[in-house]
Amino acid sequence: MLDTPEIHPLFHGAPTTPEFQKLRKRLVAQVREAVETYGMIDRGARWLVCLSGGKDSYTLLSILTELKWRGLLPVDLLACNLDQGQPGFPATVLPEFLTRMGVPHRIEYQDTYSVVTSKIAPGGTMCSLCSRLRRGNLYRIAREEGCSAVVLGHHRDDLLETFFLNLFHGGRLATMPPKLVNEDGDLFVYRPLALVAEADCEAFSTAMNYPIIPCDLCGSQEGLQRAQIKKLLDEWEVRTPGRRNIMARALMNVRPSHLADPALFDFANLGLTP
Repeated sequence: MLDTPEIHPLFHGAPTTPEFQKLRKRLVAQVREAVETYGMIDRGARWLVCLSGGKDSYTLLSILTELKWRGLLPVDLLACNLDQGQPGFPATVLPEFLTRMGVPHRIEYQDTYSVVTSKIAPGGTMCSLCSRLRRGNLYRIAREEGCSAVVLGHHRDDLLETFFLNLFHGGRLATMPPKLVNEDGDLFVYRPLALVAEADCEAFSTAMNYPIIPCDLCGSQEGLQRAQIKKLLDEWEVRTPGRRNIMARALMNVRPSHLADPALFDFANLGLTP
């Protein structure tokens, strides 16, 4: 093991500033907390760590790798990128990066871009269909590779945005859970960044100078509902710093008796104490 803090090639060239060391320590602690709190560890299991080339997935891969390197995550990690055939996608960036870093990986090409653009009218929201096609392919790859879990890079802010999307547009209280079982019942889906702020992912990946690949398929569309929610949350955070943390804690502190869902709480048979 190296005598420096650079315990894995993914951390070669890491800043030595106190600010970065605090950030790195915080990320490791938050991911470890999520993994332990939501029971993600199955000793000896194999995880398919999905890597898009964005700031969040780089952060996910790096922190999981550090935990494994320290002996705190007793699972095998296989990084996977699904090249969806988007025009101009820099197909060599991730394979070269992962090879240079010594990270086991699989690169898969599936032209879902053509499917999405053929079914969605110009100006329409592509995210939902794109996500479903991507998820189906990742499930297939996980099965082929003997993985028990598909691991995604959704962070705390993604969970909050999804909660408000469901609240405002879906008529339900729900978000993306840190852990779930897929519809076929044969794979876990994990989100170890569930407690991590998006701003920390941004700061970490920028400091590490990872080769970021933007999503030009859906990220370039204007007026998406998620973008509107993000703007709203940003405004709240400016007016009341720490608001996101408070709302994130609320997702972990649900009281069915103080909501209004009779399927979760037996209001009909609620009685007085004699």
